[in-house]
Amino acid sequence: MKRIVVLGGGESGTGAAVLAKTKGFEVWLSDMGAIKDKYKALLNNYGIEWEEKQHTEEKILSADEVIKSPGIPDKAPIMQKIHSKNIPVISEIEFAGRYTDAKMVCITGSNGKTTTTLLTYHILQSAGLNVGLAGNVGKSLALQVATEHHDVYVIELSSFQLDNMYEFKANVAVIMNITPDHLDRYDYKMENYVAAKFRITQNQTSEDSFVFWQDDPIIAAQLRTLKTEARMLPFSEHDTHEAAAYIRDGKMVVDAGNGEWEISRDKLSLKGLHNLYNSMAAALSASILDIKKDAIRKALADFQSVEHRLEYVDTVRGVRYINDSKATNVNSTWYALESMTQPTVLILGGKDKGNDYSEIEQFVKQKVKAIVCLGVDNTKLHNFFDGKVPTITDAGSMSEAVEKCSQLAAEGDVVLLSPCCASFDLFKSYEDRGEQFKACVKNLK
Repeated sequence: MKRIVVLGGGESGTGAAVLAKTKGFEVWLSDMGAIKDKYKALLNNYGIEWEEKQHTEEKILSADEVIKSPGIPDKAPIMQKIHSKNIPVISEIEFAGRYTDAKMVCITGSNGKTTTTLLTYHILQSAGLNVGLAGNVGKSLALQVATEHHDVYVIELSSFQLDNMYEFKANVAVIMNITPDHLDRYDYKMENYVAAKFRITQNQTSEDSFVFWQDDPIIAAQLRTLKTEARMLPFSEHDTHEAAAYIRDGKMVVDAGNGEWEISRDKLSLKGLHNLYNSMAAALSASILDIKKDAIRKALADFQSVEHRLEYVDTVRGVRYINDSKATNVNSTWYALESMTQPTVLILGGKDKGNDYSEIEQFVKQKVKAIVCLGVDNTKLHNFFDGKVPTITDAGSMSEAVEKCSQLAAEGDVVLLSPCCASFDLFKSYEDRGEQFKACVKNLK
């Protein structure tokens, strides 16, 4: 019997373990951290052996194949030992793909991928398709393949997940954009990160489609060397003749090759330039799957925005508070600042991933009246932004940050949490950071 070892006991890892067990493999799961009770219960329910807070090397290195959770870097000591033994390492998505013939709509990008994934899922579900939601959002793809049946999956894929995918194929591959992010995982080489993102197009045939933002210079450069048989469907703010989705006379025009249709831009539920691109990508993906135009229009108009992404929290004493905790890189914060129309008090900071803050410098100078730096080490933020805004100060907790913002903001201003950085220095996750922000805002009243 083939022995599968799963590293990581979160959503991805436990789902992979369950699928492996249901397919008759000998399965062992190991996690260096603590495993949540709900995942322990799932593993126990399927009779899967597991360990937490350690890695028993003898058991791990006896694997015929390892399924690695995306958060584990290849530089981790256990991964180095696995590679030295030439044990194949794959992702949960790769493993799940072996056991389903469902169509795969796969979405990646440095920014916008969660919103686009959820919007695409909403369109397909509203149209009556039997559709599953997986990847970075929704339930584990492997768990769904093991316990449910769907005709289509909409999957948000990070570069980490794409790193260990080899035979998996996307029927519709979407790249929203590529900006510097996670460079600490890619030897601080942008070309390595770009190559990881473009793995989403691997194995595509002439029957498949590749949707991408035409105006992204990094995508454009990579396309010059890309060899793919997939049908290319770019989207752009402007009618470039090649674009399959664009804006014309205040309307979003979509033509995936099966008939042109349009929707007034003001009818879209998601506002802002970044959300326009998200709507275009989702509309093209749905059109490729032959969803009726009226169904797409209706879903684009009634979609509810994503939590922690430019999420309106409350207005307190005339000041609007916006939670954009999901902005974990500079380009995400660029889009957030681009949409601000009022004087802004900006909360920045966290675990820096090799950020270049020059991308947002002009918006900061034009729109930001004060910066509150929320992080363990704010040196890099001060080195770049000191002298570029009237006020810059520090906070060691979310409650302190929100209190300082409330003092710095005047009626008519916006307080924007859009940190540019990962959350792991002070918070469990970006969700935790966003929830704390919302709770602190509610406490201002």
